[in-house]
Amino acid sequence: MTIDTKDFKVSGNKQIDLSKLDTSQNGGREKDSSDEVLNELKDELFKLQEKLYASDNKALLIIFQAMDSGGKDSAIKYVMSGFNPQGVQVFSFKQPSQEELDHDFLWRHYKALPERGRIGIHNRSHYENVLICKVHPEISAAERKVPLASIDNEFWQRRYKSIREFEDHLTHTGTVIVKFFLHISKKEQLERFLERIDDPAKNWKFSANDIKEREKWNDYMQAYQDAINETSTDNAPWYIIPGDKKWFARLVICQVIIDTLKSMDIKLPELDEEGKKALAESKAKLLEEKG
Repeated sequence: MTIDTKDFKVSGNKQIDLSKLDTSQNGGREKDSSDEVLNELKDELFKLQEKLYASDNKALLIIFQAMDSGGKDSAIKYVMSGFNPQGVQVFSFKQPSQEELDHDFLWRHYKALPERGRIGIHNRSHYENVLICKVHPEISAAERKVPLASIDNEFWQRRYKSIREFEDHLTHTGTVIVKFFLHISKKEQLERFLERIDDPAKNWKFSANDIKEREKWNDYMQAYQDAINETSTDNAPWYIIPGDKKWFARLVICQVIIDTLKSMDIKLPELDEEGKKALAESKAKLLEEKG
């Protein structure tokens, strides 16, 4: 059964309030049947990706953002399992290098864009520059080597504009963009942090710094809300995915990607008359060899 994803999409003229969105909804579905549905969706993803790769005409950029323990890594793992790895590029953005800091904030992200015919997945993205950098404006001040006082509202409005123009340029030159915010509750983050601490196999996923960032939960929620409201456009929409139930989040994400690929009107390449003639000649030679 197709999942209706329109309720999760933030259209260009829609202003959202994250505090009013239910992070634990399941769309009236049951977890027991989710694996079967997910496998069906992944089969469809594979077929659509194959057409995209063969067409070599457009690219798809998928962006994942979330709070710590929001489920980005596991969502990417499950989505990736429905793709042919040859046609997918995954980038995880960490703290920028000195070389990257010597360029504008979009430079390293531009370098990581997918080629035509491919799907690019960005685990965190250029949005970190209006998320963690907004919660910690001293980061931007240090990177730009400017006084902290200059990192004001006008500064952030310029960054939002730069992002909108960057994404607008991409969409008009053949890259389709879909952006996911995996929205979990503070309570759910608490449970996932405790699980990481209690399970030795997951200890590596936890950092004491996660607790410090958790103390700024409200600041992060405001930063995410501002970023989504400022940069969700018809060409590069945000989807706010209820993330407390990972199994449901994965279903919605897969369905959104399927819907997006279908909307790209991907067509397999067609041979011209000369190509068809060469194909017929090749077939004749092979049949002759077969005897």
